[in-house]
Amino acid sequence: MAEQVIKLSVNGSVREISGDPRQLLVDVIRDDLDLKATHIGCLSGDCGACSVMVDGEVRKSCLSLAVSMEGADVRTLDGWVDETLLRLQTAFIATNAFQCGFCTSGMLMAATDLLRRNPRPDVSEIRKAISGNLCRCTGYEPIIQAIQQAIQK
Repeated sequence: MAEQVIKLSVNGSVREISGDPRQLLVDVIRDDLDLKATHIGCLSGDCGACSVMVDGEVRKSCLSLAVSMEGADVRTLDGWVDETLLRLQTAFIATNAFQCGFCTSGMLMAATDLLRRNPRPDVSEIRKAISGNLCRCTGYEPIIQAIQQAIQK
């Protein structure tokens, strides 16, 4: 199959990628751009470890073809600084809202998206926002506590 060139913004830098049109966004992020904060978990959209922001909305990059991102603004945790994200990262550390850390990038993306849309969510809204992300270590309570702590700042 012929290679296709796409142009997109990743963490504020315009990037031009050439590759197989069937290539997933998660593979472009990790392999072509060498950005490793976006994790590959299930490749079926179930775990959320590959979550990124695309044009301001959370998207699972394992379900998105890279060619569909032509002209998009993609944000990963690699090199992206944002006040909401910094508050969340600080709260995750303070509350030990991670153990192995595999789900953390997806959880942070989901929480950042939530707090941008709703700066004062209640616990049920937090649970719903992170429901597309699996965590096998924490039992979710420290993650919820971290998001609540970030709200209070």
